[in-house]
Amino acid sequence: MKLHEITDNPGARKNRFRIGRGIGSGKGKTGGRGGKGQTARSGVRIKGFEGGQMPLHRRLPKRGFRNTPFALKFNEVNLDRLQAAIDAGRLDPKAMIDTEALIKAGVLNRAKDGVRLLGSGELKAKVDIVVFGASKSARAAVEKAGGSVKVLAPKREESKEPKGKNALAALAKDGKSKSGKTAGEKSKGDQSEQTA
Repeated sequence: MKLHEITDNPGARKNRFRIGRGIGSGKGKTGGRGGKGQTARSGVRIKGFEGGQMPLHRRLPKRGFRNTPFALKFNEVNLDRLQAAIDAGRLDPKAMIDTEALIKAGVLNRAKDGVRLLGSGELKAKVDIVVFGASKSARAAVEKAGGSVKVLAPKREESKEPKGKNALAALAKDGKSKSGKTAGEKSKGDQSEQTA
């Protein structure tokens, strides 16, 4: 036997079926792609569909954390809605305005996890408001009108140590600007003093 006489098993190598060569061939006209539409086009397929096989994005394990089931849902109320309710006589500006008062006045349909006060619009009445959270502009507008805002949300404790590369870089830059030397240069100077 010679090298050019070596062949594969019978039937192992088949000729490619030539589609689109006449209706009589059985794969003419549409060429096995069916009718018109998305599935008749090349490249564009139903995203992730693998012919009934479990698709790749469902075979892979889930990773990471999503806060969706634990996230608090708030009612957002702007200052102009408060003022409209006060002008209509549904809210009493002399009484404390909280979630229950807003629901009775029809400003809110139901109490979710709390109310966030936002600063869109203008508030003329002097009111005392109890909310879960308030934007800076909303708080400033209420205090400007002579009222007060009590925030129920706990204050976030700011960590003493800076987090993230930008904060660390800013801290290093600040340290260098004060002393004129970086932390690395200081340590080198200290070592040279010790050796001397």
